Amino acid sequence: MRSAARLGAWAAAVCFLCPVAPLVLADDLTSAGSITSTATLTGREQLYADLAADVAELEQRGSILKRVVKLVTPAVVHIEAKRDTEASRPARGEAEEAGSGVIIERRGKLYVLTNRHVIKYSTLTGINIKLSDGRVVHPQKTWADPATDVAIMAINTEGLLPARLGDSSKLEIGDFVLAVGSPFGLSHSVTYGIISAKGRRDLRLGDDGVQYQDFLQTDAAINPGNSGGPLLNLRGEVIGLNTAIASTSGANEGIGFAIPANMVMVIADQLIERGMVVRAFLGVKLDSSFGPTEAAQLGMARPEGARVSGITRNSPAEMARIFVGDVILEYDGARIEDDMHLINLVSLTPVNKEVVVRLLRQGQPISLRVRVANRAQMPVD
Repeated sequence: MRSAARLGAWAAAVCFLCPVAPLVLADDLTSAGSITSTATLTGREQLYADLAADVAELEQRGSILKRVVKLVTPAVVHIEAKRDTEASRPARGEAEEAGSGVIIERRGKLYVLTNRHVIKYSTLTGINIKLSDGRVVHPQKTWADPATDVAIMAINTEGLLPARLGDSSKLEIGDFVLAVGSPFGLSHSVTYGIISAKGRRDLRLGDDGVQYQDFLQTDAAINPGNSGGPLLNLRGEVIGLNTAIASTSGANEGIGFAIPANMVMVIADQLIERGMVVRAFLGVKLDSSFGPTEAAQLGMARPEGARVSGITRNSPAEMARIFVGDVILEYDGARIEDDMHLINLVSLTPVNKEVVVRLLRQGQPISLRVRVANRAQMPVD
């Protein structure tokens, strides 16, 4: 009874406070009810119409994601790699590695990109590549680079559609991306997110480690089994190779990492052409502790670039007259963020290429030309 009384008082108050409410005589109650019902119905229909318009706009935007998935799914593969017991001693329950890969084309031939850690303990016959149409093939040849965790496999199969490669240097934080792969063995799973950060270089990955790091960070869900699968932009282009997650549970916690496509392809092309990666050598030792205090002492507003702490004898740096104490601010047109950034850029530079290095020496900007050498042919102090 109390609830009913309160409801009645509330309704009366509403009517009283509504100055535009029509005054209706007792004899016209039936027609008044009809008017109210019609008005309510009209309002609901308008809400439905407005909602339908909003959903249509949202669906139109969502169709972009559907198109990307349709374009790229045929190029994504599921990989199962049986460990060669002679090459490794697998722990109990770890005799097989599962991951993902993406088909690309180079000079008219087809290859599968993936991570080295997915196939590193397997022979050619132990690697099963499951295509989107259900066929299972073995690679003809594999190459891998431990320093970046990039691997590539040659395949000879008809009727395949390679993915298109994008320019990862154009990515910005906040760009929308999709990750495609086989998390927990569930092939061709798609997740959606953004680029959360760029240039992640201090990750501890596996027992082997990854020496050259320049990871893209994304919140698109990446889980075990996604390794080696593509990270895509909304143009359907591969802009990264999903590689690792930061997790305390072993599953996705919103922080995943991918190798930028530009870095992947520099490595992959060298592996295909030479069977190995040849890295350039500058010949400088860098101060990893260079921070705000040291930057302020040099008159810099903030720490940026890489400070030289040593020079290798007879190196390109010595011949170009780079000195200890110099702060390298730019390398081949790229602004240097820190010491690891410079190391990555040098490692990806074609051997014997002449590059412009801009540095700060005793408060003065200086530009020098340096011809980088082959790291394998240079003495390393």
